[in-house]
Amino acid sequence: MASTQEKATHKNNTPSPSSSSSAQVLQNWSLAAPSEDPIPKAASMAALIRPAETIADPPATKTTTSKGISIMPRAQTSHPLDPLSAAEISVAVATVRAAGATPEVRDSMRFIEVVLVEPDKHVVALADAYFFPPFQPSLLPRTKGGPVIPSKLPPRKARLVVYNKRSNETSIWIVELSEVHAATRGGHHRGKVISSKVVPNVQPPMDAMEYAECEAVVKDFPPFREAMKKRGIEDMDLVMVDPWCAGYHSSADAPSRRLAKPLIFCRTESDCPMENGYARPVEGIHVLVDMQNMVVIEFEDRKLVPLPPADPLRNYTAGETRGGVDRSDVKPLQIIQTEGPSFRINGNFIAWQKWNFRIGFTPREGLVIYSVAYIDGSRGRRPVAHRLSFVEMVVPYGDPNDPHYRKNAFDAGEDGLGKNAHSLKKGCDCLGYIKYFDAHFTNFTGGVETIENCVCLHEEDHGILWKHQDWRTGLAEVRRSRRLTVSFICTVANYEYGFFWHFYQDGKIEAEVKLTGILSLGALQPGETRKYGTTIAPGLYAPVHQHFFVARMDMAVDCKPGEAFNQVVEVNLKVEEPGKDNVHNNAFYAEEELLRSELQAMRDCNPLTARHWIVRNTRNVNRTGQLTGFKLVPGSNCLPLAGSEAKFLRRAAFLKHNLWVTPYAHDEMYPGGEFPNQNPRVGEGLATWVKQNRSLEEADVVLWYVFGVIHIPRLEDWPVMPVDRIGFMLMPHGFFNCSPAVDVPPSTTDLELKDNDIATKPIQNVIIAKL
Repeated sequence: MASTQEKATHKNNTPSPSSSSSAQVLQNWSLAAPSEDPIPKAASMAALIRPAETIADPPATKTTTSKGISIMPRAQTSHPLDPLSAAEISVAVATVRAAGATPEVRDSMRFIEVVLVEPDKHVVALADAYFFPPFQPSLLPRTKGGPVIPSKLPPRKARLVVYNKRSNETSIWIVELSEVHAATRGGHHRGKVISSKVVPNVQPPMDAMEYAECEAVVKDFPPFREAMKKRGIEDMDLVMVDPWCAGYHSSADAPSRRLAKPLIFCRTESDCPMENGYARPVEGIHVLVDMQNMVVIEFEDRKLVPLPPADPLRNYTAGETRGGVDRSDVKPLQIIQTEGPSFRINGNFIAWQKWNFRIGFTPREGLVIYSVAYIDGSRGRRPVAHRLSFVEMVVPYGDPNDPHYRKNAFDAGEDGLGKNAHSLKKGCDCLGYIKYFDAHFTNFTGGVETIENCVCLHEEDHGILWKHQDWRTGLAEVRRSRRLTVSFICTVANYEYGFFWHFYQDGKIEAEVKLTGILSLGALQPGETRKYGTTIAPGLYAPVHQHFFVARMDMAVDCKPGEAFNQVVEVNLKVEEPGKDNVHNNAFYAEEELLRSELQAMRDCNPLTARHWIVRNTRNVNRTGQLTGFKLVPGSNCLPLAGSEAKFLRRAAFLKHNLWVTPYAHDEMYPGGEFPNQNPRVGEGLATWVKQNRSLEEADVVLWYVFGVIHIPRLEDWPVMPVDRIGFMLMPHGFFNCSPAVDVPPSTTDLELKDNDIATKPIQNVIIAKL
């Protein structure tokens, strides 16, 4: 991923040559060759490294643009957690392709995914401590004589998932990117293959190029054209073919073949690209496509169901809706922040209020938040989490009829949330003073594609943070809340999903998913109704279904890299038994239970007891002597509405509980395993890992929070469904006992930030942490 800073040239973004700040000395040092001695003999470590608790740059390192905007110094090279650049992706692909044994092997290589190999946590700590501003040496433990600092960081590495279209094999490659700069001097690969292995009996995620080719193949299949002709459709330009993955229901779906089972829809006008074709599902046609050879291997016209009549509201283009009138009584709403935003950025490093973190992006997960920390006065930088992301998403449908019973999409593992993200538009997707970030991916054939404005960063006014009125004096005090939001939106067939991470001034982090887009529908015979859905228009019904999301949270509450001092406690409210301790029968209290092992930590939400979980540091206490921590506060939630033998639970056993906890392991990333597509293995992934029943009493813990929504479609959901919101919060618990913020001015103007390394407005709305 690249920020928009790479698209423009900026001036005055480096310190002047006369600057002698410690940070500048350290910058030069980090670039020195091993044989050089860049440290002045008289210089001490204290003089070279500024205090860790200071987020703002030292005065000598700040520079000013012509607009008076202070900016952070530019990092010299890619941070170890920065997403792969377009050049790095090109080098990785070229390196793997060149390593193919024969021309046939090289020509048949298809590139599913190229991602950064995330380094060990100690490498990240070293980079943040000494190589990249704002320089945080407190991340590393103190040693006698001072730390020994290497002159450079380890080379970055790429991990490639490659599908061989000729042999139907999937392989994983690791490439060292030691000379990526050579790619800009003629395109020659300069990577080094570290390892490669074939992964047997799997199918990797599907790709957009495959989907487009599958649609063309189905439309050209003569029996299909004949079946559509029976339904009154001869213009194939009207037909929409959505190639859904086959899932796994029996041995016929085994990964020995790469399969898709498309769903068919049909528009009414070929000259209306924004018409809602999902309003006319084509029922009764069974198609099975061999995606390796791109041929239809099964076809059956099982039942002739008339196409639903054209809906007068089918066109959802603004100003062109048939049969309705666009609203004209909404006045303009302007969001203004004339002095710019309060956040500051340096590449992918974000600092806002007392928060700082890094932004990443992967083809599978989409947005990733790294190295989340809170700057807490004299206690300096206090880590909260090493890595936050959404790692899987499952959408099971509740209609047992064909084809809906097979609709159990793994939208992350089978398709990729990141690869299905799209460019955001200011004034629509995001409002306010916006900083966009681009994302780079490989396409199926190995070319590099860029999604511009893929991630949105902006501030939002969030109502009242705190208010109190003294009834004796009549005086009132009120503080408005502001939050920093990082988000992206992806489209998977008919649905849109917006993923949001909100950072608040009171030390809270909120994760939110917004579901919007268009329903996946079925057609009905005249007079027919369905028990397992809602009739929403003549001849048209929407099946009931669920959406589940899995947030993976690699926590590090008050832990420096290398420390494993966290544990998880479950809290339930209990009513005191009647007796001498409860003579008025009104007593209740919070009861805590330490989750000591993985099997004990398989937990479900319980709103009747206000159940929540606290990640505690076992070594640090707050000002009242309690262990510091962050609590996970569930929002609305549910469990799968399916029998224990449901086929989709074979691949999605992780949906059986709302919370799982594991000790950190670098290869335990995806709860359904890396390759859920056509996966025949029962319980692979999270449900298998926890059988080790590893200790959690003091560990480097990872939380897996599963949360979902039950969608019972309503008539008003049509044609474009309203937003459903689900989420959870990470809230301070004995960690940040925050006093109210000072008054906050109204938020943001509708502008895109194109400046490099932005630090526009001094942070004024400060929260004081009291421990």
